[in-house]
Amino acid sequence: MIPTLLLVGLVFGKWWRISIPSAAFGWALLLLATGVVSDLTHLAGAAWFGFINVTVGVLVYQAVRLAYRRISGQHHHAAPSPG
Repeated sequence: MIPTLLLVGLVFGKWWRISIPSAAFGWALLLLATGVVSDLTHLAGAAWFGFINVTVGVLVYQAVRLAYRRISGQHHHAAPSPG
């Protein structure tokens, strides 16, 4: 379970604003649909579990992306302001 959620974070780390909440909701919904959880407390725990694990994957993705940019010299510069 944990490697799957970490992998989701690694693969979709570029779109973290969508992937983190989607994974939290989706993981809880998956466990509810398969009958693994049935009460609100466990459902909230499942959502929290999905949130944390995908966030770790996203953080790894972002750290590798930042390190690559620093090593390769690719930096995003702000556009010059007009006039």
